[in-house]
Amino acid sequence: MAQDLRNLFNEDSKNVDAKMSDGHEARFLKKLEEERPIKKSSRRLSVFNIAASVVVLLGLSFGAYQFVQSPTNSNQPIKVADNDIKTLGDISPDFKKVEDYYLASINLELSKVELTPQNKELFDGYVQRLKELNEEYDKLTIELNENGPNEETLDALIENLKFRLNLVMRLKDKLQEFNDDSFAEETI
Repeated sequence: MAQDLRNLFNEDSKNVDAKMSDGHEARFLKKLEEERPIKKSSRRLSVFNIAASVVVLLGLSFGAYQFVQSPTNSNQPIKVADNDIKTLGDISPDFKKVEDYYLASINLELSKVELTPQNKELFDGYVQRLKELNEEYDKLTIELNENGPNEETLDALIENLKFRLNLVMRLKDKLQEFNDDSFAEETI
């Protein structure tokens, strides 16, 4: 039952004498014409294509006009509203790390301070000075936004943060000395 396909094809090629019946090609072409869909040229579709092209062209023209008319003078500093003020951290990721480090350190050290009625006056003096430094920092931030980032303003902002951290560290030291003196007086 199993036959080699090569042998079958060799035998078929010997029977080349087979011819199609008369009119076969004509009947085939007739059936093909009947089955093939009739192609209508739709004027309605072409009208929509033209209208869509006009709308797209008008949209692109308007967009190009708006782009050309927009101010392109980027040399002038951009004025921002008060609620859009950029901080030191908005300049770059490195400045963000520096600002976050100092502010977190200041807040951490302040949270460790133990306030008592005896050291309240000393504490209030340091807090007042910290408030003044914070106001100065805010003024420097406004200057940063008005004049743009420059070396002097950035250095001043970082120095302000350093000074505030040093001030808090001195406050801790003074309070520790105060507590040590108070403890020594109580033991005498």
